[in-house]
Amino acid sequence: MDFRKLLTGKSRKIVLFVFDVICFVLIDLLYFIFAAYSHYINAPDSSLFIRNSILLIVSIFSVRVIFRVYVNIWRYTNTYANLNLVISDLCGTVLTLILSAVIGIWEGMWHISFVALVNLIAALTSRFCYRLVYKHINRNESDRLMENVAIVGAGQLGAFLVDELRLNSHSNYRPVFFVDNDTTKTGSRISGIPVFHDGDDIAALIKKFSVSEIFIAINNLDSDLASWLYNYYSKTGCQIKIYDTPVREFTGKSKKRIIRDFQIEDLLFRKPLSLEDCSVKDYYAGKTVLVTGGGGSIGSELCRQVAACGPKKLIILDIYENNAYDIQQELYRDYGENINLAVEIASVRDRKRLNCIFKYYRPDIVFHAAAHKHVPLMEHSGCEAIKNNVIGTYNVADMAEKYETKKFILISTDKAVNPTNIMGASKRLCEMIVQSRVDSKTSFAAVRFGNVLGSNGSVIPLFKQQIAEGGPITITDKRIIRYFMTIPEASQLVMQTGAMAKMGELFVLDMGKPVRIYDLAVNMIKLSGLEPNIDIKIEEIGLRPGEKLYEELLMKTEHLTKTENNMIFIEKDVALSRSAVDEKIRILNDAVAAVEAGADKSYIRYAVANVVPTFHDPNEVNCTAESSYEMKIMQMSN
Repeated sequence: MDFRKLLTGKSRKIVLFVFDVICFVLIDLLYFIFAAYSHYINAPDSSLFIRNSILLIVSIFSVRVIFRVYVNIWRYTNTYANLNLVISDLCGTVLTLILSAVIGIWEGMWHISFVALVNLIAALTSRFCYRLVYKHINRNESDRLMENVAIVGAGQLGAFLVDELRLNSHSNYRPVFFVDNDTTKTGSRISGIPVFHDGDDIAALIKKFSVSEIFIAINNLDSDLASWLYNYYSKTGCQIKIYDTPVREFTGKSKKRIIRDFQIEDLLFRKPLSLEDCSVKDYYAGKTVLVTGGGGSIGSELCRQVAACGPKKLIILDIYENNAYDIQQELYRDYGENINLAVEIASVRDRKRLNCIFKYYRPDIVFHAAAHKHVPLMEHSGCEAIKNNVIGTYNVADMAEKYETKKFILISTDKAVNPTNIMGASKRLCEMIVQSRVDSKTSFAAVRFGNVLGSNGSVIPLFKQQIAEGGPITITDKRIIRYFMTIPEASQLVMQTGAMAKMGELFVLDMGKPVRIYDLAVNMIKLSGLEPNIDIKIEEIGLRPGEKLYEELLMKTEHLTKTENNMIFIEKDVALSRSAVDEKIRILNDAVAAVEAGADKSYIRYAVANVVPTFHDPNEVNCTAESSYEMKIMQMSN
């Protein structure tokens, strides 16, 4: 007989029901025999006893059916399912007592109460045994090779992890002990598992219990603690993992906790924010939203965030059709017919094409994320940076004004602050375009933040590839520092700025502490289970064209105004007039035309330096890097 079939599907319900009925009959019969021969209970009247028994069994099992007790999948049972069974049997017992008194077959409370109670205990016990049997018979040979794991964190989350590992019939993990810094828990047990102090000889415990992996189960784990825990426990030779939820998204959907590997974000950065602001979601609901560069890293995440808010229509605009197709298909998989989605393949340089798109869709909100962003490449192809970033932004802004878009949000970068390269200078010019349109019916604003982890062209994918190839990891300079933020976090904050934007604001996001790129490389090597400069070499290759050792610290409070969100600030800046900005655009257009007609490429750089007053030579900036505010902050943080 295949017991697996008996314990699954419809068979499961029938088996459990029949089993419960048999248990009830046996318990009732045992009570009758006990009462007949006991000196403590009066011998029951057989006729009344039978009628009470029939009434009790009908009431108990009828109420169980009403309460859908047999619908529960008991191999995954939880407190709710057990409580549902208890309440149903309590109701069935009370119903029996009432009906027996009304009908006139009252025999006293002892019979009904005792049998009902014992029957309930038997039912709960049978469910527990059911789970054990199911787990046993569904385990194959590989499942029997359980890995012993230690859990760091003897709190509620750790206890929940133990329950999950035990209830999951496909789990290959056996929790054998807890580690916690709370001395009051030392020597106690949680779910039968001993708790040790983190000051104990962990290496000896790991050897004693044959532990192969260590799970970190701590709520609100910040980067400093995560880094310390990883460095401390990785010395044991065990694989270190984290038990928590994936990075939060601005979707409102709850996410199941998972056991995952340590990621670089866990070691170097603050805990990503969870922005569950209903007012922000309501703001985008029912609106037509256009995202330029919608297939890119930030653009695609903005599309995900907007889609979760229930827009009237979402338009993805991108020049690269493959990326646009990918996010289109992802959103269709997630939302199906519940999303009104359009994809337009177009360049922001093409005013005629943009005019057609804006005229047709008339978007309420525009997120302008389309841009060239690779610093060395734009140093080599400066004309393209001007045409795509500056002229492209000018074109999209014009169309937004012409067709009375309510809000236009520019995605900018920290490289726009005192730029040393053409890419950064081009983004500063984009900010000028936005800030100059204070007299428009459209609310223009810009959002400035630093590097985004995992985005196209970031160092994370490059370092991963170099590690996979056996190294070396190449960095430009050991001193170089950058500000980082995760893609979901950056996109969520952009969404919030879009909701609060009024006119001409330059929003600045709090990027936290700067990160030394060398430290990032070291930690990524360690996360791969390798030793830096032993297994994988780290080599300096020198600064690239236009690159500086540090990006400007965004949080100079004397120039910033607070908002209702403590992660978002408004920079105080004097906006140029439209005519002044238009003159800058004319100079740049002339420079591009000259270079494309055969003039030296350096002509573009001279033109950019002329129209962006804060433009600096990178060598000049790097020579004074050690005295910079940013470098001092980095030194203090270490």
